[in-house]
Amino acid sequence: MYRHILIPVDGSPLSMTAMETSMAFARDAGAKVTALMVVEPFHLFTMSPEQIEATREEYERLSHAQADHCLAAAAREAERFGVPCEVVQLESDDPYLGIIDTATQRGCDLIAMASHGRRGIAALMLGSVTLKVLTHSSIPVLIYR
Repeated sequence: MYRHILIPVDGSPLSMTAMETSMAFARDAGAKVTALMVVEPFHLFTMSPEQIEATREEYERLSHAQADHCLAAAAREAERFGVPCEVVQLESDDPYLGIIDTATQRGCDLIAMASHGRRGIAALMLGSVTLKVLTHSSIPVLIYR
């Protein structure tokens, strides 16, 4: 059914759990995967605490190190499940576009990703990146909660 699955991660616990579940799904489907982490570039004017508290160099070093760590975890998980896996790290102001563009460019036929995992009333709404991927992608999207 699915032959190439894009698995975007952001380092959150829910995202990493969704990645692990997606690897098992890929194994069962006989699919290969591309694990993706989109790093937002440093902005001079931002509301992101990580960017307010850091210099450009420190933010870039830490954000790319975090991406390397998450993608290495995805590669280990793929190996554990015997799933062929490529990892991609890219920088984009619009993570949802990076996700959709990567899926399209790499010929993925499914995007498997996490919701934001909120609780209470907020649980009724998906995270903004997830919602934008759902809204703008012509590729099917599987959401893990």
